[in-house]
Amino acid sequence: MKPNIYTIPLRQLASGDFLYLQVYKFTGNQTGKKAYIQANLHGAEISGNAVIYDLIKFLTNLDNNQLIGEIWLVPVCNPEGVNARSHQFSSGRYNSYDGKDWNRIFWDYEKEDVDIEAFAKAQINLTETEIKNNYRQKMLRSFNQQLKKINSPSSTPFYKQYRYQLQSLCLDADYVIDLHSSTNESLDYLYCFHGREESARLFLLDYGILMSEGEYDGDTFDNAFLKPWLALEKNLKKRGKPIQFDIESWTLELGSGMKINPESVAKGIRGLKNYLANKKLLKIPEFPLTELADHQIVFTPKQDMKPYYAPVGGIIQNRVKPGTIVKQNQRIYQILNFNKNQDLPKVVDIFVETDGLILDNSTNHCVNQGDFVLEIIWGEA
Repeated sequence: MKPNIYTIPLRQLASGDFLYLQVYKFTGNQTGKKAYIQANLHGAEISGNAVIYDLIKFLTNLDNNQLIGEIWLVPVCNPEGVNARSHQFSSGRYNSYDGKDWNRIFWDYEKEDVDIEAFAKAQINLTETEIKNNYRQKMLRSFNQQLKKINSPSSTPFYKQYRYQLQSLCLDADYVIDLHSSTNESLDYLYCFHGREESARLFLLDYGILMSEGEYDGDTFDNAFLKPWLALEKNLKKRGKPIQFDIESWTLELGSGMKINPESVAKGIRGLKNYLANKKLLKIPEFPLTELADHQIVFTPKQDMKPYYAPVGGIIQNRVKPGTIVKQNQRIYQILNFNKNQDLPKVVDIFVETDGLILDNSTNHCVNQGDFVLEIIWGEA
């Protein structure tokens, strides 16, 4: 099966050169659901590109009758962020022009002048499919109003043009998967919205961060896609019509920044195959993985994630590694502190406040007071 490959002009630079997006669209013989998968929204988080490459190779060896619906793949989805450098280090988390986080800029239908409650009331006697189609068309009409402003003489800041390009590729999708890596040294995990916990286990990862209602503002890519659907579900339920649409979005955090971790890539591709097979997009040997049908994922509510910040400046040493289970009052790292008090250097011991598991460690062992050092899950905030 060969994909249709689309190259989309994204931005012209002062030099006259262009930045582009490239989309790989695989279409099956039968119509069905649409899955949209992208990688590298943050410039230093590159593991997802290797996952997409492996997925492209895999899909090209399938027959068209083994895919039901469409799978759209967009590696290196932020060429500006990917190309950002400071010395030998990739940065690319923030737009160097305006300081915005590349994953805090996205268009949220709920923030438009819309009345989802009134829409739910008007649709109450329709079928689930009719409601879904009507809502999607209403959302797309609102989204496309941005294009008038982008094409006007006054135009818009680039971040609004960029988000329009990315979101125009996926707002009609059923499943959106945004592949990231931690900025730090980290375990593999995912972000899950409340009500979608059962689907989360299909990715076969061990850890998940659960976002409860009110813990997402719509600015991130996964939030912006799913949040309006969650709002519609809530309003329909209030009116006695409980529906959970088969519409989902995910952020997978695979490995550490600036690195390709082969184990994380392998987990990513295995999880995607299992997810897409369970969602009936792929008919492939061995998947879904029946031996892992009961795979359990350990969820930590987002509010219970516990970051630790340096109480003094200095050099981190003897820090416990991600994946380590720690007990209350256990030492989790030390800071070698070179004070300016006409005194000898000292070592400051830092002890954990609650039981938990180390999720990630900062990449830099040199910290100023107040810098992030590590994060713990499972513990109580």
